[in-house]
Amino acid sequence: MQSNLVIFPNAGAAKKSTQTEERTITKYDRAEEQFIELLAMEDLDNQLDLKPARASEFEQTLSIAIHAAYQNDRSDEQAHRFVQRILYRINRLKLFWYDDLRHYSNERSPYLYSCRDQIEAAWQKWELAQIDVPALQKLDVKQALIERASADLNPPLSESSRYIREEMTEVGYRHLLAIGSFDGLVEGSRLCYVLGGAANEVQCTLVRVLLEEYGNGRLSRKHSTFFAQMLAEFGMNTQPEGYFDLVPWEVLACANHSFLTTDRKRYFLRYSGGLTYFEVAGPAAYRNYLAAAQRLGLSEAAMGYWELHIKEDERHGRWMLDDVALPLAERYSNDAWELVLGYDQEKLMGDRAAAAVVRSIREAEQAA
Repeated sequence: MQSNLVIFPNAGAAKKSTQTEERTITKYDRAEEQFIELLAMEDLDNQLDLKPARASEFEQTLSIAIHAAYQNDRSDEQAHRFVQRILYRINRLKLFWYDDLRHYSNERSPYLYSCRDQIEAAWQKWELAQIDVPALQKLDVKQALIERASADLNPPLSESSRYIREEMTEVGYRHLLAIGSFDGLVEGSRLCYVLGGAANEVQCTLVRVLLEEYGNGRLSRKHSTFFAQMLAEFGMNTQPEGYFDLVPWEVLACANHSFLTTDRKRYFLRYSGGLTYFEVAGPAAYRNYLAAAQRLGLSEAAMGYWELHIKEDERHGRWMLDDVALPLAERYSNDAWELVLGYDQEKLMGDRAAAAVVRSIREAEQAA
């Protein structure tokens, strides 16, 4: 895969404060370019068997970054970014991008899997350490899910929400769209991973959610089409991953977490709890974005995605709670706490990502 060309100016790129930080960023950038070359290498695993040194510098940098991100008392932001970008470049091979078929030559590479597993082991341990898992295991799961969903459906406005609604400029709105396009232009794609298997009511509800995300099979109604229309209204890049270099590591972590929980069926309850939060809480965030667009006097095309999501995700949230999460809690009573774990993790990671996006928007506006 070639490095994505970002045509939207990275107005949030801050001037580095020290020479040490500049050297670190250069090292991570160089290692990522080396990894991109490995991804494109014909017959990667056999090539590395013959010449292991080809990957040695990348492997050393990856090891350093994992330690800096997850095993130091003070987490390194650039290390987080590098690790999540590498993990995403591996995970994205699980989806088909309608590009050169040779880009998928190494999609089942044991070497890439070993890199993925090395990252995920350290990263997931770090993520789980931020949640009181023993406390979740003692909860009345159904009641906990109902209470959480009720609180997250219409939460009080946070400082970030007020900023978006009341202060964000058009420059900031464009920056928001650029970052949001990372998920918005391929939305729903990871949901398909969990749909195979035995037929039941839970499975059918998930299929209904997927079908609506995909416009019931009509490209003109697919959610990503509405997002592309918002970008086009500003003359912005409508290609998937067109603004990859703008995406904060916190947002990449959400995507990578979704890849993990959809890929491993053992995490199905965590996935279902996470999707429940995502669908329940989504409309509140989209109302903030819609309010900002209306205040700025933007066209209908420049905000249509938010309006669609507010209506559909309110319905999806009810489906996920009533027809997926609660029935699963009853069916898997001994493991039902994992639903709450998935819910709480999605909220924690989502809040962290949202804060990172607002910081990036503020930096873009200040630079402009």
